[in-house]
Amino acid sequence: MEFHHVSVLREETIHAVLGDPAGIYVDCTLGGGGHSRALADLLVKDGLIIGLDQDEDAIRAATERMQDAPCRFTAVQRNFRYLGEVLDDLNIPTVDGIMFDLGVSSYQLDNPERGFSYQHDGPLDMRMDRHGKKSAYDVINAYDEADLYRIIKDYGEERWAKRIASFIVKARREKPFERTEELVRVIKQAIPAGARKDGPHPAKRTFQAVRIEVNDELKILQDTFEIAANRLKPGGHIGIITFHSLEDRIAKQTLRKLATGCICPPHIPVCTCHHEAILKVKGKGIGPSKEELELNPRARSAKLRVGTRI
Repeated sequence: MEFHHVSVLREETIHAVLGDPAGIYVDCTLGGGGHSRALADLLVKDGLIIGLDQDEDAIRAATERMQDAPCRFTAVQRNFRYLGEVLDDLNIPTVDGIMFDLGVSSYQLDNPERGFSYQHDGPLDMRMDRHGKKSAYDVINAYDEADLYRIIKDYGEERWAKRIASFIVKARREKPFERTEELVRVIKQAIPAGARKDGPHPAKRTFQAVRIEVNDELKILQDTFEIAANRLKPGGHIGIITFHSLEDRIAKQTLRKLATGCICPPHIPVCTCHHEAILKVKGKGIGPSKEELELNPRARSAKLRVGTRI
């Protein structure tokens, strides 16, 4: 299957991150290279874009897309949690801009063999790094009921998490889950019929939760955002696109912390934390335009948050 992904909030992100046209930029979620290619068209030949992605299909597709880019380009197959190590390996202390496009690419969703979709049958996989040890199969078939409940509740914000976890455990006693359609069927059985009439697909939140667990998505965000901010040159920009409230809450709180001076409790009369602000942050997140939503309904939950290094 050809790697295809529609870049969300592309123009808004590029213009928020762009500074020196001969500068160094990092695309921490390279995907199909949509954001990187748009940024490259605004850079000069001495400019450099470093693209990170743990998905080998994404690296291959983006590298091909960037072949005739007017600037330099380097692709690195690594999770963005290793941003600092990647820059150290390249002997690059600071950069002019960093962007994150969190979530799942259209290619990953639409390719049944990747197992991300609740609308197409495929193997229970959901690994962004296809060499990763833990897959959705392991989570669904090996986690105990309490852990399944916690994951679905915390990462999926699913009100029926307890019933879904119970139904999964009961069903797998008969036969291990192998396919996404098997999981979807049990989730639908767990959610009362009346609760399935309105709102998103009944399996959406559970699939989100399992995907986050498989790829350890949320635990690494705060530390990575802080690393990214600290590797920016003065005046450099960070842009973060999120797709659900859990990601956005972490992005918002982390950027706010990095833009705050003293973080001591209010009752302490003299500052002892010595925390200094390193960013200026725009107040509200930027959402997609009406025109973009008409072209790409998947962008409806996207939000861009931007910070500038002091």
